[in-house]
Amino acid sequence: MDSGADDASKEVSALDEEEGTDEWKKVALMRAFVEKQDSAAKEEDDYMLRRFLRARELDLDKASNLFLKYLKWKKENIPKGFISESEVQNEISHKKMFMQGLDKKGRPIGVALAVKHYSSKRDLEEFKRFVVYILGKLCDRMPRGQEKFTVIGDLQGWGYSNCDIRAYLAALDILQNNYPERLGKVYLVHVPYLFMKAYKIIYPFIDKRTREKIVFVEDKNLKETLLEDIDEDQLPEIYGGKAPLVPIEESLTAE
Repeated sequence: MDSGADDASKEVSALDEEEGTDEWKKVALMRAFVEKQDSAAKEEDDYMLRRFLRARELDLDKASNLFLKYLKWKKENIPKGFISESEVQNEISHKKMFMQGLDKKGRPIGVALAVKHYSSKRDLEEFKRFVVYILGKLCDRMPRGQEKFTVIGDLQGWGYSNCDIRAYLAALDILQNNYPERLGKVYLVHVPYLFMKAYKIIYPFIDKRTREKIVFVEDKNLKETLLEDIDEDQLPEIYGGKAPLVPIEESLTAE
């Protein structure tokens, strides 16, 4: 696991050297602008600004606008800087989200069991807090030099009672607008035909960069596909690996 983190750090450093000049110049210009608009921008590092720039194809105006909206959202929704377990107790009790291990690029792995989510048992505002809680835990788990995470979205047994378009759209909005360029890849596994009806509804709300990171995995190729990016000792046992599922509230942060 340590070697994976080191490799990830070297990979990011090499990327910085190759792409750095133009991007970092734009980061400096963006910082000068956003700090004049909101002093809270001074608390965020250059890597965050770069993620917002990349999310808007290095367009300074669009990236700055998105970032300033993020600062406002953060003040209103995460005044303490994090979401505590006491604020999402109902969501945690359903045991729907797990996190353990790193993929071959050093990205933390999250596992979501969609069958454990019921629209009738959730409060939308608490669910939004839970999404922020999950994203915060995944980001905290990132080794040095890594900026992204991987998710396995497991739809085994998913049915009408689990379908929750409002929650899906809320999660997408939080991810795309407030945590841009954090998602490395999401594998959708055990996908029932019924789910595709819900996916068609939310698809127009998924931006191009996010769509490129979504992989639908056929059951017959499940283990083989996941092992392309995840070592067996990091892959959860339920997918043929050797790692037990760890509830996200019990998972550890990066050392």
